Amino acid sequence: MNPGMPDRPVMPPQDMPISYADIEIENNAQRLPLLLCLDISSSMAGDPIRLLNEALIAWGREIREDLALSYSVEIALVTFGGTGIGVWQGPHLLDPRATVSPFVPAHQFQPPQLAASGVTLLTEAVETAIRLVAGRKTQLRGLGLQYYRPQICLVTDGLPTDSHGHPTDAWRQLVPMLATEQQAKRFRFYAFGIGGISQRGQQVLKELAPKYHATLQGFPFRDLLQTMSASASAEQKGAEEETFEQLFNRFKTQRSAWNS
Repeated sequence: MNPGMPDRPVMPPQDMPISYADIEIENNAQRLPLLLCLDISSSMAGDPIRLLNEALIAWGREIREDLALSYSVEIALVTFGGTGIGVWQGPHLLDPRATVSPFVPAHQFQPPQLAASGVTLLTEAVETAIRLVAGRKTQLRGLGLQYYRPQICLVTDGLPTDSHGHPTDAWRQLVPMLATEQQAKRFRFYAFGIGGISQRGQQVLKELAPKYHATLQGFPFRDLLQTMSASASAEQKGAEEETFEQLFNRFKTQRSAWNS
């Protein structure tokens, strides 16, 4: 914050959903945008989507109760599946034409009730996530607020497809972009393969996130989300890159031990 400028509340945008009309934009805590990029395609139907919904509810409660994170972390959701790409502000699916930010303070976060259907538009979802994070950083700078390095967490159980459900290699265009953005420390990108993701799907995630990719047995959404909270906490404390690598590797090792 510019010390020469007085702090003053900023009114929320007029098109913000009514349930978030009281978002505390005047809160001067340093922000940490955290975006979950979630696969809700048809292969997630049944227990997987149920477990994801349950985990989001539990995680939302846990992060609200963590005082160190609740007023600093901002949460947004991007989903791919259903009728395409969905951008969520808490439980509200935003109109594609909306200009309001989807990021919600963690202490106000309420997750949507997600349903599984459609195809795996992974490429478009990640592109949307990158755009939203960049937009939020611009907004925060405009408000005179500082922020920690944002986090993007991709979770999928399948291969990227086009809008017709056919496998596509369009995701390859993301590889150099993600490498450049992370080298510039514009955000930290995690990629998790869940359920019965194929070896080809695992390879896609490895190329998208060479340092922070993992293949998890089953659908351990709660453990995964708690790892994102731990990573956010480390970011707040100014941890070195080695700390994030250790945290991530410890999570993968624990999952392997639990599954055995």
